[in-house]
Amino acid sequence: MIDARKTLRLGAFMRPVSIHAGAWRYPGAWRDANFSFPRLSYLARKLEAGRFDAFFMADHLAVLNMGTEALRRSHTVTSFEPFTLLSALAAITSRIGLVATGSTSFDEPFHVARRFASLDHISEGRAGWNIVTTSNPDAALNFGLEEHLDHAERYRRAREFFDVVTGLWDSFADDAFPRDAASGTYLDPARMHVLAHQGEFFRVRGPLNIARPVQGWPVIVQAGASEPGRQLAAETAEVVFAAPNGLADARALYADVKGRMARIGRDPDHLKILPGAFVVVGASDEEAREKRDLLDSLVHDDNAVDSLSIALGHDARRFDPDAPLPEIPESNASKSGQARAIAIARAENLTVRQLARRFAGYAGLSFVGTPKTIADAMEEWLLSEGCDGFNVMFPYLPEGLDAFVEQVVPELQRRGLFRTEYEGRTLRENLGLPRPANRFF
Repeated sequence: MIDARKTLRLGAFMRPVSIHAGAWRYPGAWRDANFSFPRLSYLARKLEAGRFDAFFMADHLAVLNMGTEALRRSHTVTSFEPFTLLSALAAITSRIGLVATGSTSFDEPFHVARRFASLDHISEGRAGWNIVTTSNPDAALNFGLEEHLDHAERYRRAREFFDVVTGLWDSFADDAFPRDAASGTYLDPARMHVLAHQGEFFRVRGPLNIARPVQGWPVIVQAGASEPGRQLAAETAEVVFAAPNGLADARALYADVKGRMARIGRDPDHLKILPGAFVVVGASDEEAREKRDLLDSLVHDDNAVDSLSIALGHDARRFDPDAPLPEIPESNASKSGQARAIAIARAENLTVRQLARRFAGYAGLSFVGTPKTIADAMEEWLLSEGCDGFNVMFPYLPEGLDAFVEQVVPELQRRGLFRTEYEGRTLRENLGLPRPANRFF
């Protein structure tokens, strides 16, 4: 008997073409899916037809920091700026959430607050902000900096950034604009708040020059799994995109972050934890594994070693490819990404070459099999408190997405694990999240 309170939340992780380095080479795959608005329009509509909670467009502020030979083989070099894309997609969809990345390291709070408030109004309440501190050190060079901010400093800045952005979203009471033609009153100044923030990183007067978002605040999404990342999630996030190493690790993360929320007075039910899940669907488990094997075989070694370098925060080309991974010092890049790579290498006794191929082909959680096999695994994760749903990653487009929507979603619905209709019009309503109160009114 399925607990009626336990239903899956499904987001779609849309990175250029796919997160898998071989995806654009897969037979029949769209090679230009990341840079074709007609292709992306099809994907958004298909996801909405499958009743997905959200379309999440990952973003980069620099070409990925990899060598020339790897870049030759990478499909991540060109992609749309997410606000422009999601605003356009808002016009052709009506229910699916639209989540964009907004960097706290290389943007200003006023810019981010205004863009997301605009997207929330344009989409009638479907915007979500993925808070990132940006791990790519090359991004700093595009913003006049010689080197990236220190990891700990990035997270302190992110915490203050969140306070400023949400404070700006609360600049106006919901009834601040009477627009009374008879009296000539458009705005009630008593229902406007000047933020006047002064902190370690920011001085922002305010108010924001746009009405309060439809959702109060766009849904807050976060993806860091380091110690500072977990604490930031507990204090601020409403959705967490996680990358656990198996179900036991997922359950520990789930208990840790929700436990932190309870200790600081936040309701743990107001956070949805969605591990990334790479899903390959087949008519049989064997066919699905064959698809995955073919996909993995399309990854070039040049791309593989540079993908591992990004994960480790160090140049993996300096290592003996046929030896075990050596001791890896800390870096200023993603702490959780490095820890995951090292953990996989040690647990499975992989050589550097084997680990590199794993990371280029996607090294995280994978569900490979029939719709029943995949639904069984998702049900186990949900009911054992390993997650509240999944951020689904498709192996190649459009076939990988079509197979999930047309085959796996109906199986989940048959089991009562996933909605058959959207619960409301806004992303918050569909995720079961409350509308935040205005802290000033």
